Amino acid sequence: MPAKIPATIVTGFLGSGKTTLIRHMLQNANGKRIALIINEFGDLGVDGDILKGCGEEVCSKDDIVELSNGCICCTVADDFIPTMEALLARTPAPDHIVIETSGLALPQPLVRAFNWPGISTRVTVDSVVTVVDGRAVQDGQFAHNIAAVDAQRAADDNLDHETPLSELFEDQIACADMIVVNKTDLLTAEEAENLATRLRADSRDGVQVVKTSMGALPVDVLLGQGIGAEGDLESRHEIHHHHHHDDDEDDHDDDDDHHHHDHGHDEFESFIVTRDEVSDAGAFAAQVSAVIKSNNILRLKGFVAVAGKPMRMTLQAVGPRVDTYFDQPFGDTPRQTRLVVIGEAGLNQSAITAALQA
Repeated sequence: MPAKIPATIVTGFLGSGKTTLIRHMLQNANGKRIALIINEFGDLGVDGDILKGCGEEVCSKDDIVELSNGCICCTVADDFIPTMEALLARTPAPDHIVIETSGLALPQPLVRAFNWPGISTRVTVDSVVTVVDGRAVQDGQFAHNIAAVDAQRAADDNLDHETPLSELFEDQIACADMIVVNKTDLLTAEEAENLATRLRADSRDGVQVVKTSMGALPVDVLLGQGIGAEGDLESRHEIHHHHHHDDDEDDHDDDDDHHHHDHGHDEFESFIVTRDEVSDAGAFAAQVSAVIKSNNILRLKGFVAVAGKPMRMTLQAVGPRVDTYFDQPFGDTPRQTRLVVIGEAGLNQSAITAALQA
């Protein structure tokens, strides 16, 4: 029987650095063919496009699947299983599958799904990796931008909306095989070590806690852990049942589980702003930060055309923190700046558009 394909589940709150971690992994994959499943929040598939810029030889566009119809651990039968079956049917099959969950999708139900008939004989959960924003956790906030996390939670009808973030964080830690303390560049060496020590004490025996900044974790540390997490569900049980799942693994009917939710997507909105090239990348990043602060924007991300630069600039902002880097040439794509803005309903779209186009 062929060896099972390993799958890594990457979880963590919005803004913790999951996409950055995965992008670094792809850029340093050393020929390993990796398939991605991305479960993101928002209408514009920027996270997918960011990862698609990592090179055809590592991860072709056909190897990246985006699921944006809610939390995949709540839609296992409808979304996740068919997606896995399609990836497994590809020739050649991927060497490794990486699943980036949305920021509030708890990993336990997703791990449980790997025991599904037809999947269990072909794929195994190599490990569950929980990425934490070191600065935010050190400050007792768990996420850099609490409002953005709350917006993400309220926008997904499949998620519990009332549980404190501290308890959701505990569940992510409870399921982790590796905890990545990210953004250690924003901590002192003593703070980083003390936080790592605390997280080790709060997690299961044997869980690795690693420190990094910008998600720069060696691929041979991140992948190939060989945990087989789907066979070890008892030790990583949910502390808090936020998704209201039936505990019976054989009951896969989710249709009746979530009728109690009363939050709708109309409480939040997103829209796209386009503009021509910018002349100064640094100045534009500062401009974006100012627009975010003055308009209560929760998240902003996209691609920027910078005059004189053949590469497009990726821009991601969670709260007022703006990160940029150049990822790939524009090629045949128009040299245009394209950004998605996410915030609570009632954003002054015309004012924000004018400010970003100024």
